[in-house]
Amino acid sequence: MSQFSIHPTHHAPLKLWDSAGPFEAGAMQQLRNVAALPFIFRHVAGMPDVHWGMGATVGSVIATQRAIVPAAVGVDIGCGMMAVRTSLTASQLPDSLAALRAEIERAVPKGMESNQSANHAKGGWASTPNSVSRTWYDRFEDRWRKIVAKNPKVDGKTSDQLASMGGGNHFIEVCLDEEQRVWVMLHSGSRGTGNRIGTWFINAAKEAIVKETLDFHLVDKDLAFLTEGSQLFDDYLEAMHFAQDYAMANRELMMVRVLEALRKHAPGFKTDKAAINCHHNYATREVHFGEQVWVTRKGAVSAREGELGIIPGSMGTGSFIVEGLGNPESFCSCSHGAGRVMSRGQAKKLISLEDHKAAMQGIEARVDEGVLDESPAAYKDIGAVMDAQQDLVRIRHRLRQVLNVKG
Repeated sequence: MSQFSIHPTHHAPLKLWDSAGPFEAGAMQQLRNVAALPFIFRHVAGMPDVHWGMGATVGSVIATQRAIVPAAVGVDIGCGMMAVRTSLTASQLPDSLAALRAEIERAVPKGMESNQSANHAKGGWASTPNSVSRTWYDRFEDRWRKIVAKNPKVDGKTSDQLASMGGGNHFIEVCLDEEQRVWVMLHSGSRGTGNRIGTWFINAAKEAIVKETLDFHLVDKDLAFLTEGSQLFDDYLEAMHFAQDYAMANRELMMVRVLEALRKHAPGFKTDKAAINCHHNYATREVHFGEQVWVTRKGAVSAREGELGIIPGSMGTGSFIVEGLGNPESFCSCSHGAGRVMSRGQAKKLISLEDHKAAMQGIEARVDEGVLDESPAAYKDIGAVMDAQQDLVRIRHRLRQVLNVKG
């Protein structure tokens, strides 16, 4: 028997930062579905970049008591952003950034390419660099073996995907701020490792729910949950935390390699001592409204008072470095980006290559049909999204990209 009980028509309130424009009907239904779960704490928060996702919307913050929904965390566990400010200014960059982009693409495997000449295998390294291997064996190997021993089907590529970018909406950028200072920014997560962990436990949660006698109706099977006290819950926490740590290290290793590539074309620069490295797909234990709860941020960033975060727009519209205001109603969170207005399939049908080239004018980047689903027109207006969350964050820096690397 489930430890949860709820009246079938009951649901928690929704608190939505939707002044950037009405949320799509499918996303609104998903928010209501999540709000009907019996373990929701206080309310469900919808960030201004909300759009449809698997089970739960991308751009939602879900606080829960005694349970976690693996599909709300997702399969790119620990996906997030990292940014570093350098001492370089725009005038110190080469006039053409094409060679620098090629250097970065050699330094970091991207997408699912196979480029043996650059030491890249499909989705990772053909021969893993020593620095990457050391990080794996020092920080992750023992933990991973324990996880695989309990959950053999999550095994697969691990160390050879550290320091790799992946495809989809993941990217590496060189940007300029309002003072023409050069920043390096990147977006990646836990790669195939997190995907296998997420997929395995989402399916395990569905199987476990089938065996439960629930006194409420689970309206979406992708909202299958794991409850505290169960072995499956403990196993998921162990694997999820592993994937989140892997994702953090992945971004750190990528950043080292990108900065090394930059130094070959603009030598002698320094970087700020503190980098920003933040997840936006994850779950963690936090205290809100005086109670300890699980907070799942699916496409949302922690924005506690004074905490720095990164909100990217799209590959052609710039990004923001922000400082959190600690708004309790959003569970101290903000959006993780602009949010999509077109599915990938729609974008490929509706956005022409000519439109994409025009949107990317002045940016060293791919301008081919393979990235039309990431073109700026596929995303919400980042300015409107930022205006909608002025009570969540204050803008510290506005960045505009001059170079973009996509998978």
